Amino acid sequence: MMEDLNSIEAREKRLEERILKLQKREEELKAREKVLKQKELEKKQVLLRLSKSLWQDLASWAEDDFRSINAQIEFILSKAVRERKKS
Repeated sequence: MMEDLNSIEAREKRLEERILKLQKREEELKAREKVLKQKELEKKQVLLRLSKSLWQDLASWAEDDFRSINAQIEFILSKAVRERKKS
């Protein structure tokens, strides 16, 4: 009987530790989300005209990468700028 109580107490302690870790992780994610939302507000809007075929290719590529078309275009442009800065 005493072993059962010790086992239960040990499991409760592990669960409490996991809950604390999850709460900490949730706080970290909320902080990151807040930063991302602030960055999103700082973004500039750009009107971009694309050919239908380029738009379709980008849409397909974005779908493959699980991104929106806007996110895909931003990803491509960011990558190109990083590469340019390297050279």
